[in-house]
Amino acid sequence: MDLQIERVAENEARPKPDQNALGFGRHFTDHMLVMHYTEGKGWHDAAIQPYRNFSLDPAAMVLHYGQAIFEGMKAYRGKDENIYLFRPADNIERLNRSAARLCMPQLPVAEVLLALKELLRLDRDWIPSANGATLYIRPTMIATEAALGVRPAKQYLFFVILSPVGAYYPEGFNPVRIYVTDKYVRAVPGGVGDIKTAGNYAASIMAAVEAQQAGFTQVLWLDAVERRYIEEVGTMNIFFVIGDEIITPPLGGSILPGITRDSVIQLVRDWGLAVVERRISITEVLAAQEDGSLKEIFGTGTAAVISPVGSLHYQGQDCVINNGKTGALSQRLFDEIQAIQYGVRKSPHDWVTSL
Repeated sequence: MDLQIERVAENEARPKPDQNALGFGRHFTDHMLVMHYTEGKGWHDAAIQPYRNFSLDPAAMVLHYGQAIFEGMKAYRGKDENIYLFRPADNIERLNRSAARLCMPQLPVAEVLLALKELLRLDRDWIPSANGATLYIRPTMIATEAALGVRPAKQYLFFVILSPVGAYYPEGFNPVRIYVTDKYVRAVPGGVGDIKTAGNYAASIMAAVEAQQAGFTQVLWLDAVERRYIEEVGTMNIFFVIGDEIITPPLGGSILPGITRDSVIQLVRDWGLAVVERRISITEVLAAQEDGSLKEIFGTGTAAVISPVGSLHYQGQDCVINNGKTGALSQRLFDEIQAIQYGVRKSPHDWVTSL
């Protein structure tokens, strides 16, 4: 792939933010990666260029029919000053699965990863060194053909932007409060709940806003048919430690196949712990809390890595987990995955690559 590189002019470089007050998704680096797709021509005009606005026709099909997908990944600055990526090929391959579901073109994985590394080298100084801070990577694909009519577009734009970030949740690694909704649903069997398409997140905003207004961090979604079985949190997959068993909902087409989720499953199996992917109802969780067998709950995702859950709120009642404290497994997983991501510990499954 022929990759053109246009560096930002020195006098137009962006000021770098305070690494200890980054927030999440508020700051963006000097450069971005762009590629264009045209039916019959394939991917073309790959370039790293200064971060700038796009120009879209008002009839661009993404604005009308929602062909928009994205990914989330991170770059980590190790104590040795090397830059590490955690399972980046898996992210691009998952983006391709999302593309296939929405009749969008496939990306050349190896070429995209090479171009991404060039982008990271160019904006290397933006990768934070502050404790807990990382560089968030947002690959995105949208339909750009100017046309009306419900069908797959014939032109697309793929781009990658970078954002130095701190903790995703204001609580950081402290336990979060989760609201369980049975009023709204996120996804249905046969739908698009298992891909990262923009519409999924737009549909989740109402429930998230209502939960946050009530003092909760996020929403836990139940299945759309019986509104009984647990699926996932708005921004992460979910795990329950009940007795000696670690339980997480199965990948049945309505929840996202999280890369951190898969990493957790592999790690706990490496440690000889019992992990099961099966349906679990909210009533089973509440019963386990009542009889004392519920030890901890935690979420998994690229943004938060591991997020311990301190309480669930369901139908007017609070279910406090582990006295609202971080559980031992949550802490162990967080420490292990962070050590792997920052190059402190060797990955057991060749999960990490460096620039």
